[in-house]
Amino acid sequence: MSFTDKNVVITGGSTGIGFATAQAFINAGASVWITGRSADNLKKAAEKINSPKLKTVVSDTSNLAGIEVLEKAVAESGNKVDVLFLNAGIAVFAPIEFATEADFDAQFDTNVKGYFFTLQKFIPHLKDGASVVFTSSNAVHLSNINVGVYSATKSAVNTIAKIAANELAERKIRVNIVTPGPTETGVLAKVGMPKDVEKQVTEQIIASTAVKRMGQPEEIANTVLFLASDKADFITGNEFLVDGGMTNYATK
Repeated sequence: MSFTDKNVVITGGSTGIGFATAQAFINAGASVWITGRSADNLKKAAEKINSPKLKTVVSDTSNLAGIEVLEKAVAESGNKVDVLFLNAGIAVFAPIEFATEADFDAQFDTNVKGYFFTLQKFIPHLKDGASVVFTSSNAVHLSNINVGVYSATKSAVNTIAKIAANELAERKIRVNIVTPGPTETGVLAKVGMPKDVEKQVTEQIIASTAVKRMGQPEEIANTVLFLASDKADFITGNEFLVDGGMTNYATK
């Protein structure tokens, strides 16, 4: 797939799935903006990708001020956006009994408000025929413990994306959802889980997939590129599970 002369914006692009997707788009010829809250992480990402086609923007899309920083940076380039990948997200694991208001608000601000208002602000900057992709999670389809708030945010994301697909159809803008399952992004280490517990949890997760392994960020990126390409011109308002069969396997 070629994305030569295409302009791509990726929120949460300094690590994990966002980083892998940025790398894939650049390899396919696109010019890419990535955002992140950490200037240091963005610098490291830029050094790894090492391409003049990559631009970084320090932007916290959990609030409107941060979204406006990103919007201004893209608008000042004078380029319309061909692909918007709404990917920035956080997860805090806790049972409903012990979830805090702060953790609830942080997840909804980043995972829901951030997606909604980033899309809103970028609608005028999207080319007719552009592609928008939302990152969801297969947690939406499972009833696992400790992810009540996180799953609720991703359920909201799915609904917003499907409504956006209808609202933007007149401009031939397609909106789809990529739904990863367990992916090696280091999320368990980031939450400070002890190494022995992390190993045990990882083994349990792997056992719950049909393919008996974790996914790789590059595998999610491949799906995003397909959905953004002209090969997916007849696809909009749909969700694509990329979870190693976990959703169906887990319900057996």
